[in-house]
Amino acid sequence: MSLELEHPDIFEQFEQLVAKEDKLEIREFLDDQNISDVAGLISEYPEYEAQIIANMAIHRAASVFKILDISQQKDIVKELPSAKTAELLNELPADDRTDFLEELPKAAIRDLIKLLDPEERKITLSLLGYPEDSVGRLMTPDYVYIYRHNTVNEVFDTIRKHAKNSETIDVIYVINSHGELIDDIRIRDIILASPEKRVDEIIDGRYVSLNVNDDQEHASQVFKMNNRVALPVVDDNNILLGIVTIDDMLWVANEEFSEDMQKMGGTEALNEPYLDIPLLKLFRKRIGWLVVLFLGEMLTATAMGYFEDEIAKAVVLALFVPLIISSGGNSGSQASTLIIQAMAVGEITIADWWRVLRRELLSGLLLGSVLGIIGFIRVGVWHSIAPGIYGPNWMMIGSTVGFSLVGVVLWGTLSGSMLPIFLKKLGADPAVSSAPFVATLVDVTGLIIYFSFAYLFLQGILL
Repeated sequence: MSLELEHPDIFEQFEQLVAKEDKLEIREFLDDQNISDVAGLISEYPEYEAQIIANMAIHRAASVFKILDISQQKDIVKELPSAKTAELLNELPADDRTDFLEELPKAAIRDLIKLLDPEERKITLSLLGYPEDSVGRLMTPDYVYIYRHNTVNEVFDTIRKHAKNSETIDVIYVINSHGELIDDIRIRDIILASPEKRVDEIIDGRYVSLNVNDDQEHASQVFKMNNRVALPVVDDNNILLGIVTIDDMLWVANEEFSEDMQKMGGTEALNEPYLDIPLLKLFRKRIGWLVVLFLGEMLTATAMGYFEDEIAKAVVLALFVPLIISSGGNSGSQASTLIIQAMAVGEITIADWWRVLRRELLSGLLLGSVLGIIGFIRVGVWHSIAPGIYGPNWMMIGSTVGFSLVGVVLWGTLSGSMLPIFLKKLGADPAVSSAPFVATLVDVTGLIIYFSFAYLFLQGILL
């Protein structure tokens, strides 16, 4: 995480206080800084990260801790005394605590959970029990709920009594005696209502909720479409279990973006900062896809060997092989990147496959035609400069290159656009149809298309 300090001179002040070794002054100094500035100090002075957290008021320490990178959080917990670690973990909001714990080995999770208060331990175990990447892992049970028979005055009494530990009070949730969600009310509607007015006179029954088993990526889309700062989380029986807030969604969006970018680059998701991941682990993340792509490219060599006789008869054909296959790979990479991004932000779904196919069919023909014309012109220009390079059959060679480019670019565009949708249909992550994977696929098929057009135009002439 790269944090820009609002007050860069705090570096110098911090160094002076550390030199004085006055813990009281250090505590007052740290508690007086912005949360982001303290996080910047931790990044600048990693040797003091545990001391910085330990010397802050616990509620501020928790606020700093939850915005740090997971590697920094791990280092801090390793260095803190058990008592301070227990205090810190108990102070963290349940969703942030769960987010931290799920990144640790199971043995470490067991040890840290023992440090929690009974109630916090129960909540944490409950959240960890939900599927990974589900909304259940993100939600917090700290929210304010009321009943439809409450008056506005009673609602304010409830807020004063229970809102202190709530993640947010921008929205208040209305439930019935069975705990079922009835509606949600924005705090401004309550503030503007008369004190004697009942809740059932304010609610309109229009609310949006998430299921506890929903995918986090789906939850991110729901937030985006409904412009909410918090959403209630219910089970299959519509029992209100907790809420998810927009700050959690921002972290999810950032993690999903990083993961997709890494997969599209042809590696497994790293799930931790690049500079912090062990070299052997980084090797394991990268080698799998490299081997798969290498084996795929071996098929290109096999295809070249299959057309060995044709290349021997018309060596000039080999000159255009890199041009043909790279153009197909580039068009496929473009298409796959566009489709994956569009699926990630909810612009298209699996049901839109036919519309995508039609658009990419036309796009592929247009793009291929432009490149094909350029390829034909290139052959003509080189022939005019050096007439002997292609011989008297330069037009046939130019036509082979031109039509091959149309076919290869069209095929690359269709492959790149349909493969992510096909993988999504199978339940896989579309990002794994990465640009390198599509390029490798098109390399092999591009050779077949190229030499098929060569047969069509040059059979009986050069072949």
